Amino acid sequence: MGNSLKMVPDIRSLSLEELNDFFVQQGEKKFRAKQVYEWLWRKNALSFAMMTNLPESLRQMLQEHFQLSHIQIKREQISKDTTRKYLLQLADGNQIEMVLIPSKDRITVCISSQVGCAMACKFCATGALGFKRNLSVAEIYEQVYLANQLAQQHFNHTLSNIVIMGMGEPLLNYEHINRSLQIITGKEGMEMSPSRITLSTVGICEGIKKLAIDQPNIGLAVSLHCAWQNKREQIMPIAYGNTLEQLTDALKYYYKQTGQRITFEYLLLAGINDSLADAKKLAHYCLDFPVKINVIEYNQNEKLTFKRSSAEDRDRFIAFLESKNLLVQLRYSKGQDIDAACGQLANKYKNR
Repeated sequence: MGNSLKMVPDIRSLSLEELNDFFVQQGEKKFRAKQVYEWLWRKNALSFAMMTNLPESLRQMLQEHFQLSHIQIKREQISKDTTRKYLLQLADGNQIEMVLIPSKDRITVCISSQVGCAMACKFCATGALGFKRNLSVAEIYEQVYLANQLAQQHFNHTLSNIVIMGMGEPLLNYEHINRSLQIITGKEGMEMSPSRITLSTVGICEGIKKLAIDQPNIGLAVSLHCAWQNKREQIMPIAYGNTLEQLTDALKYYYKQTGQRITFEYLLLAGINDSLADAKKLAHYCLDFPVKINVIEYNQNEKLTFKRSSAEDRDRFIAFLESKNLLVQLRYSKGQDIDAACGQLANKYKNR
């Protein structure tokens, strides 16, 4: 028993109201809570010692009652196309990934929502990691804060866009994702426009409906990858419990509530989902709501057997969709010379 560690809560797990209550219980003025809250979120203080407008005795008291942990950059990979991928270590030793993607007029960060992933999509390297835990509100928020600093440092440009498309399924960590988005877009945090944020899901139908109410102004991307139910089940096990029919109902509801065009992510896999018949099935599936289709080139992984579609099959697939007046964009695979596909970098160093 003498060697057991005293467990103290991370202060960023407290709401402003809970901080208010804490300071009142300690005989302090309530306005101190607001000061501390600003240090925690808007300024992302790395330690209680940095909170210089607080008396030293108060900083010491916070040190005794709470911990203030932060993510650390463990590895960085830089692609020839200037994409930067980071392996981040959390306070408990777990690791996640974050990718900074520059383009002509914007800097986008791709952040993670969980340590590992339980979805086990057959083409995704993250699935090989399994699921370990959800990320906290602070761990989600801090990825964005850190990315903004890195964007300014490396590209002399503030962060333009956020995509929640990294490790994990965000709608299975709904409460923490929702709260972190409130802080990222709110005055207490970074005040980013919700229109610059996109959340990607494999198609958790109930989560999509909740998102329509709680976050109607952010973008929604659905990792569809196949419009045949039986074939989708083979590459995405989530399709068994969230069928394409159920997904259609959820997306109709989402569009009715938000009025927003839905993005379909469609990863072309050679011989799996890239035929003309697949394109026809996809076009038919898109009839019920306005969509944009991001056709994505597969970033091949030596541990997985899937291959990238040929240029001919890719172009034929896209041409058919465009002939049906669908909005299609080809997303070239970024960071092909580094471990840029989701889960690759974490898999490489998971045992080190």
